[in-house]
Amino acid sequence: MTEVEKMLAGELYDYSDPESLELNFKAHERIERLNGTPYRNQEAYRAALRELIPGVPDSTFLIAPFFCDFGFRIRLGEGVVINYNCTFLDGGGITIGDHTLIGPNCQLYTPQHPIDYVERRKPVERALRIEIGEDCWLGGGVIVCPGVRIGARSIIAAGSVVVHDIPEDSLAAGNPAVVKRRLR
Repeated sequence: MTEVEKMLAGELYDYSDPESLELNFKAHERIERLNGTPYRNQEAYRAALRELIPGVPDSTFLIAPFFCDFGFRIRLGEGVVINYNCTFLDGGGITIGDHTLIGPNCQLYTPQHPIDYVERRKPVERALRIEIGEDCWLGGGVIVCPGVRIGARSIIAAGSVVVHDIPEDSLAAGNPAVVKRRLR
């Protein structure tokens, strides 16, 4: 199994591997192009966005600046809005459901480094999928940690740090984020 195949499978992989680094370098070139394209020029902006995140629907809006590790590990549904200055470390895969709103400065992190400090000295990590359901709203500055699933129609209050799964139809807030009330 290659290091990239290990990453895709959620296994411990060497992120200094040349194939992984090349994918990351290509993503950075695409990010630079996206972040440097005038938003008013929607045709060029959409082309740069599709190059970074293949299959992004025309009804979805991502407002630069934006940062990610790979881009091709991100899946965005219809009508998604991602506001300014978001960072998606997407090695483990990030899926965002239809009509979800992501506030400015949100950070979605899939990498999980080893707990053991000796192992952590090596260039290795696991990447754990993040899934955000349909019709969610993440307020500004929300951080979502590796392996978290946020259920459909949930709201995460601004500044929250989500370290555990949040059930559907929930309002969650805090650090760590906890469900404050059910929405339905």
